[in-house]
Amino acid sequence: MPAALYLVATPIGNLEDITLRALRVLREADLIACEDTRQTGKLLAHFGIDKPMVSYHEHNEAARTAELVAKLVSDVTVALVSDAGTPLVSDPGYRLVMAAIGAGIPVVPIPGASAVLGALAAAGLPTDAFRFCGFLPVKTTQRRKVFEQLRGEDCTLVFYEAPHRILDALADLAAVYGDRPVAVARELTKLHEEFLRGTAEEVRAQLAARPSVKGEITLLVGKGPAIVAMTPVDEAVRELEQKGVPRMDAIKQVARERGLSKREVYKQIM
Repeated sequence: MPAALYLVATPIGNLEDITLRALRVLREADLIACEDTRQTGKLLAHFGIDKPMVSYHEHNEAARTAELVAKLVSDVTVALVSDAGTPLVSDPGYRLVMAAIGAGIPVVPIPGASAVLGALAAAGLPTDAFRFCGFLPVKTTQRRKVFEQLRGEDCTLVFYEAPHRILDALADLAAVYGDRPVAVARELTKLHEEFLRGTAEEVRAQLAARPSVKGEITLLVGKGPAIVAMTPVDEAVRELEQKGVPRMDAIKQVARERGLSKREVYKQIM
């Protein structure tokens, strides 16, 4: 196998999702760089692969990059894996890839499992365009700021979220995006895989009724309204009222058309 840096996607749950090519590369690589040697060790043992491993994670990424590039330059073949899924997607590796490219080392992607694409395909939301936004911020104020910044995106939004924060994230989504459709993909490819679909409020109510929420979660948000020239919110509400639409119904309609919460529309007309 030619000396190179191979980015090997690993299963995100079901071990059958590893590709034949990924197994071959892991067997033939001289060294496997992984987030957690214990986690990757279990995967290798399952498939009967015995190869040297070295840890490569966010805490040692800067120092370990130079070491790995030196090995690559000396014709050592390195396979980079994350604990699950595709390397560099919300996982370490960018620094190593850039250093390898700078050193003239071939970088070869070995595609495979991806929570982003798996969730997107089965969520029931538009797939013609999407934006992956990584993990959401921990605090409500920061989360809402992110949602506000992405309000005008005319595509499906995809986020990762921790199970203990998903209820708060959905509450923030409802406040900022109103009735825009969302989907929660939980435990993809695993025994308890499920999809919850509806508005943010509806999905949140389903999860809140449970004793607890567990598992890996991918959160998807349907397309926002197209960015077009619009009359001011207060004028839009007033025009509907002049047509005989009750005030609260007018507020709801404008909020729905513009991807705003009813509270936001009410503030603007006040």
